Amino acid sequence: MVSTNRTHVTEFALRGFAGGPILHMILFVVLLLVFIFILAGNTFMIVIIIKDYRLHLPMYIFLVSLSFTETFINCMVVPKMLSIFIARNALISRVGCFAQCFAFYILTPSCFLFLGLMSIDRYAAVCHPLRYPTIMTNKACLCSVCACFIISFMCIFYPLITVPTLPICNHIVDHFFCEGEAIMKLFCVDTSILRLLSVISSVFILLGSLIITIISYIFIVSSVLKICSVTGRSKTFSTCISHLTMVSIVFGLSIFNQMRPHRNYFIELEKALIVGNIMVAPLLNPFVYTLRNQKVKDSIRDAIRSHKIF
Repeated sequence: MVSTNRTHVTEFALRGFAGGPILHMILFVVLLLVFIFILAGNTFMIVIIIKDYRLHLPMYIFLVSLSFTETFINCMVVPKMLSIFIARNALISRVGCFAQCFAFYILTPSCFLFLGLMSIDRYAAVCHPLRYPTIMTNKACLCSVCACFIISFMCIFYPLITVPTLPICNHIVDHFFCEGEAIMKLFCVDTSILRLLSVISSVFILLGSLIITIISYIFIVSSVLKICSVTGRSKTFSTCISHLTMVSIVFGLSIFNQMRPHRNYFIELEKALIVGNIMVAPLLNPFVYTLRNQKVKDSIRDAIRSHKIF
């Protein structure tokens, strides 16, 4: 039971999407299928990379970290979202709501940082091929992955210790999960400082990762253009196509979401965009890195032949 006392709210009600039962049923079926593909595709790719020692390379360490993080985010958000289509105003405990919110905002920035690390890896492989094994060691890669999570945690540290103590005036969250902006609207106090810090940290992570990626590819393109052979240029740059594809999708969706007008009457568009941000990249990841990567295709083929996938 939800208390009306502003300091003793124990549960939140997630409003979900607007629309009637037919639309909700269609969305339920479509998003459930997408969720199943995300789980199956990313789990399959992670297992293939872990089991095949030929893929124990820096690029694939970052890819496993990215796939695992994106899949975990989906497992944290999508089941509750799907339940709302069946049971309107699905309830979530206060502790569960804040845990979902903070986990989402710790893990999501890490995905952008992983893409930035992958661009640095491509830069080292293309521009410094002889020094690549000594620059991008597995130990350095694992330390970089840990650093991404630490940076993401530091960005959310102040809200993490502040938000749970703020008084709450309403228990209805106008979203399909405990999204930060929707939670901010429930507090009885001014949250302008928290909103400002949220914007600053988002810009820092998003633009920082994007700038790293752009600078890396400026050097990569410069190095590729110095190759005399057209075949050599094509072969060298083909190693970056999969990463460039995911960078375009992830950063494109995020930048559009950040630059669009934030108004109450755009709330349903915002929800749709967040669904896209959460589900599109992990859905496409296995296909992009499998169909355009000969090493992964060879590993899958060998695993199927030997019946040793799991």
